[in-house]
Amino acid sequence: MGDLEIVRIEEIVREASHTLTYSFRTSFGGGPGQFVMVWIPRHDELPMALSHLGEVKGITVQAMGDATRAFAEFRVGDRIGVRGPYGNVFQVRGESCLFVGGGTGAASLIAAIEAFAAAGKRVTTVLAAKTAEQLIFEERAARSGPVQVATDDGSKGFKGFATPLAEQLLDGGDFDQVVTCGPEPMMYGIVAAARKRGLPVQASLERYMKCGVGICDACAFDADLVCVDGPIFEGPRLAVSKDFGHWRRDRSGVRIQMH
Repeated sequence: MGDLEIVRIEEIVREASHTLTYSFRTSFGGGPGQFVMVWIPRHDELPMALSHLGEVKGITVQAMGDATRAFAEFRVGDRIGVRGPYGNVFQVRGESCLFVGGGTGAASLIAAIEAFAAAGKRVTTVLAAKTAEQLIFEERAARSGPVQVATDDGSKGFKGFATPLAEQLLDGGDFDQVVTCGPEPMMYGIVAAARKRGLPVQASLERYMKCGVGICDACAFDADLVCVDGPIFEGPRLAVSKDFGHWRRDRSGVRIQMH
C-alpha cells in the first residue's frame, strides 16, 4: 500500500457540467470512505475519494483549481499516477442510516451508501447542491433506498440547505445513525442535529493534503491529521474539536477562519 501505480483511464463519465468520474484498474483494494493520492502529470498530486470500489475503481472530480481543470482535459487512454488507499472507512452499524451529502461530498458517501444497503441496512439519503444541474449520484443512491434532494435555488426538491431537510427527516423517521460528507459548515449542522437527538454520527472531513501519509502536517485537525486519523471522525471527537466548523489551513499551513 502506498506505492505509486501508473494507471490508464478506462472510462470518463460526466456527472455534472464541471464534475467528471474517471475509472481505472489498480492492484490495491479500498473501502468506503477511503481516498487515494492522484498524480496529474505535469500539474499536481491531489487527494480524491474513491467513488467506485472493486476491480474497476473511480474518482469523481470537480474542476475547480488549476490541476483539476487540467485534469478535465484528459481523455480515455491517458495515464495518471495513483497511490493508496489511505484513511479509515465508514463503519457499518445500526439498522437504519440517514446519509447527508452536499456537493461533491456525495463522491465520498456513495460507496458507503451501497455498502450499508448491501449489508441489509435501511438507507435514506439527502443530496444537496446549489442547483439541480450540480446534483450527482442521485440515481445511483436511489438504487439503495429513498433519496430526498435539496437545492439552494429550489430548482429541484426542497428549496434550501441540506440541514433543515435532514432535521425534518430525523424528526419524522426511525434512524439510528447519521453519516455525512460535504461543505464543513453543512456537516457542522448535521453533526449538531444528530447529537441533539442522541444519534451516532460519522463525518468525512476534507483538509489540504500534500503527502497523505502523515509526514507533511498540512492536514492538521486539532492534534490529529486527517490523512491518518481520518478522514472519517465520529460525533464525540467532533464535539470537542476547536477546528471543526471553525478553522482550516491554507496551502502554506496558516490557520484560516471559516465563514
